[in-house]
Amino acid sequence: MALSWLDEPTVEALRVGLRKVAPELAASTIVTRGLEAGDDPQWSGASAVVDGRVVVKFAWAEPPARRICREARLVEALRAVTPGLPLPVVVVASRDPAMLVTRRVAAIPFFDVRRLIAPADREIAARDIATVLAGLHDPRVLAAVGPLPSPAPPASTEILRSRLGAFLRPDQWEQMAAWCDWADRVLASPGRTVLVHGDFHGDNHLWDAASRRLSLVVDWETAGPGEPEFDLRCLPGDCGIELFLATVVHYERLSGTTLNVDRIMAWHLRTVLGDALWRAEAGVSLPDHRTPPEWVDDLNGRFAALGTFGWGERPAHPTPGFQ
Repeated sequence: MALSWLDEPTVEALRVGLRKVAPELAASTIVTRGLEAGDDPQWSGASAVVDGRVVVKFAWAEPPARRICREARLVEALRAVTPGLPLPVVVVASRDPAMLVTRRVAAIPFFDVRRLIAPADREIAARDIATVLAGLHDPRVLAAVGPLPSPAPPASTEILRSRLGAFLRPDQWEQMAAWCDWADRVLASPGRTVLVHGDFHGDNHLWDAASRRLSLVVDWETAGPGEPEFDLRCLPGDCGIELFLATVVHYERLSGTTLNVDRIMAWHLRTVLGDALWRAEAGVSLPDHRTPPEWVDDLNGRFAALGTFGWGERPAHPTPGFQ
Protein backbone atom coordinates (compact mmCIF):
# COMPACT_ATOMS: atom_id res chain seq x y z
CA MET A 1 0.00 0.00 0.00
CA ALA A 2 1.26 3.47 -0.86
CA LEU A 3 2.45 5.76 1.93
CA SER A 4 0.70 9.11 2.32
CA TRP A 5 0.20 11.79 4.95
CA LEU A 6 -2.15 14.66 5.78
CA ASP A 7 -2.22 17.74 3.55
CA GLU A 8 -1.76 20.21 6.41
CA PRO A 9 -1.47 20.44 10.21
CA THR A 10 -5.11 21.16 11.01
CA VAL A 11 -7.87 19.46 12.94
CA GLU A 12 -9.99 19.37 9.80
CA ALA A 13 -7.23 17.56 7.89
CA LEU A 14 -7.05 15.07 10.76
CA ARG A 15 -10.80 14.52 10.53
CA VAL A 16 -10.45 13.85 6.80
CA GLY A 17 -7.79 11.24 7.54
CA LEU A 18 -9.89 9.65 10.28
CA ARG A 19 -12.86 9.31 7.90
CA LYS A 20 -10.65 6.99 5.86
CA VAL A 21 -8.86 5.16 8.69
CA ALA A 22 -11.40 5.07 11.54
CA PRO A 23 -14.67 6.64 10.37
CA GLU A 24 -16.38 6.14 13.72
CA LEU A 25 -13.93 8.65 15.24
CA ALA A 26 -14.08 11.37 12.59
CA ALA A 27 -16.83 13.41 14.25
CA SER A 28 -15.52 12.97 17.80
CA THR A 29 -13.94 15.55 20.08
CA ILE A 30 -10.26 16.05 19.19
CA VAL A 31 -7.66 17.48 21.56
CA THR A 32 -4.32 17.92 19.77
CA ARG A 33 -0.76 18.06 21.04
CA GLY A 34 2.14 19.43 18.99
CA LEU A 35 -0.03 20.55 16.09
CA GLU A 36 2.28 23.31 14.88
CA ALA A 37 3.51 24.09 11.40
CA GLY A 38 7.28 24.30 11.05
CA ASP A 39 9.98 24.53 8.43
CA ASP A 40 11.59 21.14 9.12
CA PRO A 41 9.63 18.19 7.67
CA GLN A 42 11.41 15.87 10.12
CA TRP A 43 9.12 17.15 12.88
CA SER A 44 5.91 17.53 10.89
CA GLY A 45 3.94 15.16 13.08
CA ALA A 46 1.71 15.34 16.14
CA SER A 47 -0.74 13.39 18.28
CA ALA A 48 -4.29 13.89 19.49
CA VAL A 49 -6.65 12.42 22.03
CA VAL A 50 -9.85 11.54 20.20
CA ASP A 51 -13.17 10.88 21.90
CA GLY A 52 -11.28 10.78 25.21
CA ARG A 53 -10.47 7.11 24.64
CA VAL A 54 -7.82 6.77 21.93
CA VAL A 55 -4.56 8.49 20.99
CA VAL A 56 -3.91 9.17 17.29
CA LYS A 57 -0.46 9.84 15.88
CA PHE A 58 -0.39 11.46 12.43
CA ALA A 59 1.93 13.36 10.08
CA TRP A 60 1.89 15.98 7.34
CA ALA A 61 5.29 15.12 5.80
CA GLU A 62 7.06 11.95 4.72
CA PRO A 63 9.75 11.50 7.45
CA PRO A 64 7.34 11.36 10.41
CA ALA A 65 4.87 9.33 8.32
CA ARG A 66 7.55 6.67 7.88
CA ARG A 67 8.34 6.74 11.60
CA ILE A 68 4.67 6.23 12.48
CA CYS A 69 4.46 3.18 10.23
CA ARG A 70 7.71 1.87 11.67
CA GLU A 71 6.37 2.29 15.20
CA ALA A 72 3.16 0.45 14.36
CA ARG A 73 5.06 -2.52 12.95
CA LEU A 74 7.49 -2.59 15.86
CA VAL A 75 4.84 -2.43 18.60
CA GLU A 76 3.03 -5.39 17.09
CA ALA A 77 6.31 -7.33 16.74
CA LEU A 78 7.28 -6.56 20.33
CA ARG A 79 3.89 -7.67 21.60
CA ALA A 80 4.54 -11.09 20.07
CA VAL A 81 8.15 -11.35 21.26
CA THR A 82 7.94 -9.70 24.70
CA PRO A 83 4.31 -9.88 25.88
CA GLY A 84 5.29 -8.61 29.34
CA LEU A 85 6.30 -5.16 28.10
CA PRO A 86 3.73 -2.40 28.86
CA LEU A 87 3.09 -1.54 25.22
CA PRO A 88 0.36 0.57 23.64
CA VAL A 89 -2.62 -1.42 22.40
CA VAL A 90 -3.02 -0.75 18.68
CA VAL A 91 -6.63 -0.10 17.64
CA VAL A 92 -5.84 0.54 13.99
CA ALA A 93 -2.75 1.38 11.94
CA SER A 94 -2.68 2.81 8.43
CA ARG A 95 -0.17 3.77 5.73
CA ASP A 96 -2.63 5.80 3.60
CA PRO A 97 -2.62 8.16 5.39
CA ALA A 98 0.05 7.25 7.93
CA MET A 99 -1.80 7.01 11.23
CA LEU A 100 -1.49 5.02 14.43
CA VAL A 101 -4.50 4.77 16.75
CA THR A 102 -3.87 3.30 20.19
CA ARG A 103 -6.02 2.83 23.26
CA ARG A 104 -5.67 5.64 25.77
CA VAL A 105 -4.51 4.62 29.24
CA ALA A 106 -5.36 6.48 32.45
CA ALA A 107 -1.76 7.23 33.34
CA ILE A 108 0.49 10.28 33.63
CA PRO A 109 4.07 10.99 32.56
CA PHE A 110 6.82 10.12 35.02
CA PHE A 111 7.66 13.82 35.28
CA ASP A 112 4.26 14.34 36.91
CA VAL A 113 4.54 11.42 39.33
CA ARG A 114 8.18 11.52 40.44
CA ARG A 115 7.46 13.93 43.31
CA LEU A 116 5.04 11.32 44.67
CA ILE A 117 7.69 8.59 44.84
CA ALA A 118 8.75 8.55 48.48
CA PRO A 119 11.92 6.80 49.69
CA ALA A 120 9.75 3.82 50.68
CA ASP A 121 8.53 3.55 47.05
CA ARG A 122 11.98 3.84 45.47
CA GLU A 123 12.84 0.15 45.14
CA ILE A 124 9.49 -0.69 43.55
CA ALA A 125 9.77 2.19 41.07
CA ALA A 126 13.36 1.25 40.25
CA ARG A 127 12.35 -2.36 39.68
CA ASP A 128 9.51 -1.30 37.37
CA ILE A 129 11.87 0.76 35.18
CA ALA A 130 14.56 -1.93 35.26
CA THR A 131 12.09 -4.67 34.34
CA VAL A 132 11.00 -2.78 31.20
CA LEU A 133 14.54 -2.00 30.06
CA ALA A 134 16.03 -5.39 30.91
CA GLY A 135 13.21 -7.12 29.02
CA LEU A 136 13.62 -4.87 26.00
CA HIS A 137 17.40 -5.31 25.99
CA ASP A 138 17.31 -9.12 25.91
CA PRO A 139 19.47 -9.96 22.86
CA ARG A 140 16.75 -12.28 21.55
CA VAL A 141 14.40 -9.31 21.11
CA LEU A 142 16.59 -7.50 18.59
CA ALA A 143 17.08 -10.72 16.64
CA ALA A 144 13.33 -11.32 16.56
CA VAL A 145 12.19 -7.87 15.39
CA GLY A 146 14.61 -7.72 12.48
CA PRO A 147 16.70 -4.89 10.98
CA LEU A 148 16.01 -1.33 12.12
CA PRO A 149 17.98 1.92 11.81
CA SER A 150 19.78 3.08 14.94
CA PRO A 151 18.42 6.03 16.95
CA ALA A 152 20.10 9.33 16.17
CA PRO A 153 22.88 10.08 18.67
CA PRO A 154 22.89 13.31 20.69
CA ALA A 155 25.16 16.21 19.73
CA SER A 156 28.80 15.27 19.31
CA THR A 157 31.42 16.59 21.71
CA GLU A 158 32.99 18.47 18.80
CA ILE A 159 29.76 20.43 18.31
CA LEU A 160 29.43 21.05 22.05
CA ARG A 161 32.99 22.37 22.35
CA SER A 162 32.61 24.69 19.36
CA ARG A 163 29.14 26.15 20.02
CA LEU A 164 27.90 25.69 23.57
CA GLY A 165 30.43 27.99 25.22
CA ALA A 166 28.58 31.08 23.93
CA PHE A 167 25.70 30.23 26.28
CA LEU A 168 27.70 29.37 29.42
CA ARG A 169 29.38 31.40 32.12
CA PRO A 170 33.09 32.00 31.46
CA ASP A 171 34.06 29.78 34.40
CA GLN A 172 32.08 26.83 32.93
CA TRP A 173 33.74 26.51 29.53
CA GLU A 174 36.85 24.69 30.79
CA GLN A 175 34.71 22.34 32.84
CA MET A 176 32.48 21.56 29.86
CA ALA A 177 35.51 20.92 27.63
CA ALA A 178 36.99 18.57 30.26
CA TRP A 179 33.72 16.67 30.47
CA CYS A 180 33.70 16.31 26.68
CA ASP A 181 37.27 14.93 26.72
CA TRP A 182 36.20 12.45 29.39
CA ALA A 183 33.10 11.39 27.41
CA ASP A 184 35.24 10.83 24.31
CA ARG A 185 37.50 8.46 26.25
CA VAL A 186 34.60 6.61 27.84
CA LEU A 187 32.77 6.10 24.53
CA ALA A 188 35.86 5.46 22.40
CA SER A 189 35.06 1.76 22.06
CA PRO A 190 31.59 0.46 21.13
CA GLY A 191 29.34 -1.22 23.66
CA ARG A 192 27.22 -4.32 23.14
CA THR A 193 24.19 -4.04 20.86
CA VAL A 194 20.55 -4.61 21.86
CA LEU A 195 17.19 -3.17 20.90
CA VAL A 196 16.80 0.21 22.63
CA HIS A 197 13.75 2.43 22.93
CA GLY A 198 15.94 5.34 21.90
CA ASP A 199 13.98 8.11 23.65
CA PHE A 200 13.30 6.81 27.16
CA HIS A 201 12.68 10.08 28.97
CA GLY A 202 10.07 10.98 31.55
CA ASP A 203 7.33 11.92 29.08
CA ASN A 204 7.54 8.53 27.39
CA HIS A 205 6.94 6.22 30.35
CA LEU A 206 3.54 6.69 31.93
CA TRP A 207 2.62 5.84 35.52
CA ASP A 208 -0.44 5.22 37.65
CA ALA A 209 -0.55 8.12 40.10
CA ALA A 210 -2.31 6.19 42.86
CA SER A 211 -0.08 3.11 42.96
CA ARG A 212 3.05 4.86 41.64
CA ARG A 213 3.65 1.94 39.26
CA LEU A 214 4.77 2.09 35.64
CA SER A 215 1.80 1.50 33.31
CA LEU A 216 2.87 2.15 29.73
CA VAL A 217 5.86 2.99 27.52
CA VAL A 218 5.03 5.10 24.47
CA ASP A 219 6.69 6.72 21.42
CA TRP A 220 8.58 3.82 19.85
CA GLU A 221 9.29 5.75 16.62
CA THR A 222 13.06 5.87 17.12
CA ALA A 223 13.63 2.38 18.58
CA GLY A 224 16.50 0.47 17.03
CA PRO A 225 19.87 -1.12 17.74
CA GLY A 226 22.05 0.56 20.35
CA GLU A 227 23.86 -0.09 23.60
CA PRO A 228 21.91 -0.60 26.83
CA GLU A 229 23.57 2.39 28.48
CA PHE A 230 22.12 4.68 25.80
CA ASP A 231 18.59 3.88 27.01
CA LEU A 232 19.40 4.83 30.61
CA ARG A 233 20.98 8.16 29.71
CA CYS A 234 17.98 10.31 30.76
CA LEU A 235 17.47 8.63 34.14
CA PRO A 236 20.11 10.52 36.18
CA GLY A 237 18.31 13.80 35.51
CA ASP A 238 14.74 12.53 35.25
CA CYS A 239 14.82 10.27 38.32
CA GLY A 240 17.54 11.71 40.53
CA ILE A 241 20.73 9.87 41.40
CA GLU A 242 19.31 7.60 44.11
CA LEU A 243 16.48 6.20 41.98
CA PHE A 244 18.81 5.99 38.98
CA LEU A 245 21.38 3.89 40.87
CA ALA A 246 18.65 1.69 42.35
CA THR A 247 17.45 1.07 38.79
CA VAL A 248 20.96 0.06 37.73
CA VAL A 249 21.15 -2.48 40.57
CA HIS A 250 17.77 -4.01 39.69
CA TYR A 251 18.61 -4.04 35.98
CA GLU A 252 21.81 -5.99 36.60
CA ARG A 253 20.01 -8.50 38.80
CA LEU A 254 17.20 -9.00 36.31
CA SER A 255 19.34 -9.16 33.17
CA GLY A 256 22.41 -10.93 34.54
CA THR A 257 24.54 -8.31 32.77
CA THR A 258 26.62 -5.37 33.98
CA LEU A 259 25.96 -1.75 33.11
CA ASN A 260 28.80 0.73 32.73
CA VAL A 261 27.64 3.81 34.64
CA ASP A 262 30.44 5.91 33.14
CA ARG A 263 28.99 5.18 29.69
CA ILE A 264 25.49 6.10 30.89
CA MET A 265 26.83 9.38 32.25
CA ALA A 266 28.78 10.10 29.06
CA TRP A 267 25.58 9.69 27.03
CA HIS A 268 23.74 11.72 29.69
CA LEU A 269 26.27 14.52 29.36
CA ARG A 270 25.95 14.68 25.58
CA THR A 271 22.15 14.50 25.75
CA VAL A 272 21.73 17.23 28.36
CA LEU A 273 24.25 19.61 26.80
CA GLY A 274 22.99 18.89 23.28
CA ASP A 275 19.43 19.66 24.33
CA ALA A 276 20.55 22.87 25.99
CA LEU A 277 22.49 23.87 22.86
CA TRP A 278 19.79 23.39 20.23
CA ARG A 279 17.18 25.07 22.39
CA ALA A 280 19.46 28.03 23.12
CA GLU A 281 20.36 28.45 19.44
CA ALA A 282 16.70 28.17 18.39
CA GLY A 283 15.52 30.57 21.08
CA VAL A 284 13.33 27.82 22.57
CA SER A 285 12.85 27.63 26.33
CA LEU A 286 14.45 24.71 28.14
CA PRO A 287 11.79 22.27 29.43
CA ASP A 288 12.11 23.49 33.03
CA HIS A 289 12.44 27.17 31.96
CA ARG A 290 15.94 27.42 33.41
CA THR A 291 19.20 28.32 31.64
CA PRO A 292 22.09 26.36 30.10
CA PRO A 293 24.46 27.50 32.90
CA GLU A 294 22.01 26.15 35.46
CA TRP A 295 21.89 22.84 33.60
CA VAL A 296 25.69 22.67 33.71
CA ASP A 297 25.55 23.28 37.46
CA ASP A 298 23.04 20.42 37.74
CA LEU A 299 25.40 18.14 35.80
CA ASN A 300 28.22 19.06 38.16
CA GLY A 301 26.04 18.03 41.09
CA ARG A 302 25.18 14.68 39.52
CA PHE A 303 28.79 13.86 38.72
CA ALA A 304 29.77 14.84 42.24
CA ALA A 305 27.07 12.62 43.71
CA LEU A 306 28.36 9.68 41.71
CA GLY A 307 31.95 10.26 42.74
CA THR A 308 33.02 11.01 39.18
CA PHE A 309 34.24 14.39 40.40
CA GLY A 310 34.73 15.74 43.90
CA TRP A 311 32.10 18.12 45.27
CA GLY A 312 32.40 21.48 43.53
CA GLU A 313 35.60 20.56 41.65
CA ARG A 314 36.22 21.32 37.98
CA PRO A 315 39.29 19.19 37.22
CA ALA A 316 41.08 19.50 33.91
CA HIS A 317 41.34 15.72 33.69
CA PRO A 318 38.22 13.93 34.93
CA THR A 319 38.79 10.66 36.73
CA PRO A 320 36.95 7.36 36.19
CA GLY A 321 33.50 7.37 37.67
CA PHE A 322 31.13 5.21 39.66
CA GLN A 323 32.19 1.60 40.12
